[in-house]
Amino acid sequence: MVKVVQVTRVGVAAGTAIALFAPGWFNIAAQAQSLAPDEVTALPVVPDEVVACDLLIVGGGLSGTAAAYQALKAGHTVCLTEMTDWVGGQISSQGTTALDESRRQRQLLFYPAGYNELRQRVEAKYGELDPGRCWVSATCFLPYDAHAILFDMLEDAADEGHGVLKWFPNTVPKELEFSADGTQIVSMVGIQHRPQPGTPPLNTEPLSAVIEDFYTYEDSARFAKSAIQFVPPGNPPEGPADWYVIEATETGELIAMADVPYRLGLDPKSHLNPSSPVTEQDPYCTQGFTYTFAMEKTEEPTIPAVPEYYPQYEPYFSWEQVRDFDAQDYYDFVFTYRRIWAAEPERTETIAGVPRPRPGDISMQNWTWGNDYRPGNAVDNLIYSHDQLAELGQLEPGGWLGGLRQETLRRGEENAISYYYWMVIGEGDSQLDDSLKEPVLNSRYVSGYDSPMGTAHGLSKFPYIREARRIVGRPSFGYDDGFEINEVDFTWIDFNDPFYEENLDPATYERLRVEVAGQGAIDALVNETPPGEIPQRQRARIYPDSIGIAQYAIDFHPCMLESPPEKPGNIERPGVRQAHGQAYPTQIPLRALIPQRVDNLLVTGKGLAMSTIAAAAYRVHSYEWSVGVGAAATADFALRNNVLPYQLVDETPMLDPLMYELRRELELSGNPTQFPGTSIFNEDWEDWRPW
Repeated sequence: MVKVVQVTRVGVAAGTAIALFAPGWFNIAAQAQSLAPDEVTALPVVPDEVVACDLLIVGGGLSGTAAAYQALKAGHTVCLTEMTDWVGGQISSQGTTALDESRRQRQLLFYPAGYNELRQRVEAKYGELDPGRCWVSATCFLPYDAHAILFDMLEDAADEGHGVLKWFPNTVPKELEFSADGTQIVSMVGIQHRPQPGTPPLNTEPLSAVIEDFYTYEDSARFAKSAIQFVPPGNPPEGPADWYVIEATETGELIAMADVPYRLGLDPKSHLNPSSPVTEQDPYCTQGFTYTFAMEKTEEPTIPAVPEYYPQYEPYFSWEQVRDFDAQDYYDFVFTYRRIWAAEPERTETIAGVPRPRPGDISMQNWTWGNDYRPGNAVDNLIYSHDQLAELGQLEPGGWLGGLRQETLRRGEENAISYYYWMVIGEGDSQLDDSLKEPVLNSRYVSGYDSPMGTAHGLSKFPYIREARRIVGRPSFGYDDGFEINEVDFTWIDFNDPFYEENLDPATYERLRVEVAGQGAIDALVNETPPGEIPQRQRARIYPDSIGIAQYAIDFHPCMLESPPEKPGNIERPGVRQAHGQAYPTQIPLRALIPQRVDNLLVTGKGLAMSTIAAAAYRVHSYEWSVGVGAAATADFALRNNVLPYQLVDETPMLDPLMYELRRELELSGNPTQFPGTSIFNEDWEDWRPW
């Protein structure tokens, strides 16, 4: 019996709710455990429904989906909320169905079990892993299929583990309630929205036009709302926490709402992040975000209408890469880069080693000097900083409105639509010779509710987010100011490069060389070895509290120097790409998931305790799956063993016996916590270069 409930309510009046669910989903009364009204805590509004669960997962992206998958297999009741109506995040609502994977890891299929299952189901769906014949990845496919595949996996996980999934699409977090001492989240209120009768379906308007409406309690002309309070089970087990909340939003909403210490943007240059271009925290320069869209190659030419705002964005666009191509080659090169559907599998003409576009092919666009939108200043940044949130009143009770700049979302949407017009009609190139850009008319912009992006406007339901708010972990051995993963922990960069000695003061440079010395650090200190002669270790840092694995290159899409990003002649923020490059196979330490102060909150996705340089690598698909599984497994383990997650790591670097047992359980369930050959003695990782 599959226990999955899609909970969709219309707030007709306080305390009134209508439950709708698809055929085959059933027994909602038996599965939705609610508390009596007199048990509901004081809130700004009377909730329309109170729903209990063992795990509340806020955000249905890949890390949230993976967490739900793992928790359901363990038999838990899981509440999963998501702003859109699709699970999957990067590979569904954000449209990036071209899996970013490192070469050797893919060859060995050394992934978490659920991620391998996802790849297998993609192959079963299409009869092959790459129905798009793209050249950026071994697996490119259609976003709307990703949601369906992942939801089937959740249903099967619930069936296998006898868990219960309570699925809350179109739901955003609004309020967090804490225990008197502030160490426990005791409830969360979310707002769910549905179209008002007589109004268009969801996914009609672009996100910027409706996002703030999502976060208000009052019904609007466009949406009917329901306030849903999420609480622990009615009969919790005896222990230090009776439920867990997992932060899996794309921008770190709960991190800001809980007001735990966090960082945003560029971190100051130090011996731990020596490639940083700034000396003070810059919360405004985050990696660019992207509204993806789909376009189809057509037999007949099509001339799209020029967007009224096109002249504003035209100066930004470029084919970007210098190659021995003519104008048609450049178009075909970018079209096939993330082609997600190839209508005719067998072809002879190629570009970049893959078949050239043919009528019926569908491409998803995600191009740096195209539909990437890269603000980086206090007047245009997308993710509001802590100070900006405070000034706007979003940290006040009932004040949370999502923490994003609506105007910047709108500009990102306009930029993406303008990029399509430039690809087809535009002339001129901001980075290359203007002669390389000519009209190529045989394509159409794909939109509609049944389109790959599932929207009337054709843009992804949510932008692809590369960087979010990042917690500062708790102080631990060697991390007096709070734990985080840093550049030096896994980069392949050779710090013998003169750049580092020239750009760091002598004391910082010496600390850097000792930090990356590995086994030679103590000898270097005792023998007073000159910094430039200290051998650099050839591996990633090893974490005794690892709950997952990650490998991808440190890959930057830097913010632009001036505002607005599309300003003619604008350039990327200088120095950000200094850290760009290869990275060793590394691990996901549990300490990076644990925020300060709040004991029953675990952070996944892009919100881990890590520097912005680390975040540039810890953001891709298989990593998000691994960290989601690790978070859910930790929550399950903590509930069963009456222990709080921070207690598993508070004696680090010593390995707590319970931490060892958690790692053992993860490994036995097919979820690796280290790569093959991981050891302080193994520095032979040449075969593991991600590119």
